[in-house]
Amino acid sequence: MTLVRISRAAAILVVSANLLPSAAQAAPVADDQRMDLDLRRTTLVVHDMDASLAFYRDALGMVVTYDNMLRNPQDAKTNEEAESATHLVFLRANDDFIGILGLMASEKPARSAYDAMPDPFRPGSIVLLFNTDGLAEKFERAKNSPKIKVVRPPTNRTFPSYDGKSRIPVLSSILIDPDGHVVELNDLLMDPEDM
Repeated sequence: MTLVRISRAAAILVVSANLLPSAAQAAPVADDQRMDLDLRRTTLVVHDMDASLAFYRDALGMVVTYDNMLRNPQDAKTNEEAESATHLVFLRANDDFIGILGLMASEKPARSAYDAMPDPFRPGSIVLLFNTDGLAEKFERAKNSPKIKVVRPPTNRTFPSYDGKSRIPVLSSILIDPDGHVVELNDLLMDPEDM
């Protein structure tokens, strides 16, 4: 339960950070604004690792940077020998230190699948937001991944700018991943700095 709460809190921070203009997303903050805290990773507890990888790796194009089985006891060579076994995968987009997405699936004991709630935006939900220049291709692959639900296909929308004086045009889509996490895929149609 604590891991889920931490992951949800981390996801909120990731979503907030992804609303920044594209140029600011890849740049670290100025040295005089740095703190002793990095949001390193958001880990999603998933039921079917293959379905999750089909979505995040194959459809969205994230790159696997870590893929291991964690067993207890640690010297167990196979899942059969282990008391418990967890499959842990890390994926990255453009940064290999911060903003990593983790996928964690219990192999032993097996856990039941997610029981989807009718409202994906209920309190406690996680929303992962990805900006991309290739929304059309990514959305087509994503919607055809196993166990994916489309909430909204790519739709032109506008959002208030940070100063509130203008609106930012965005091609936005929303999907639900195999475990009920909300995934928003956006293509910024104009750099907010150019407005």
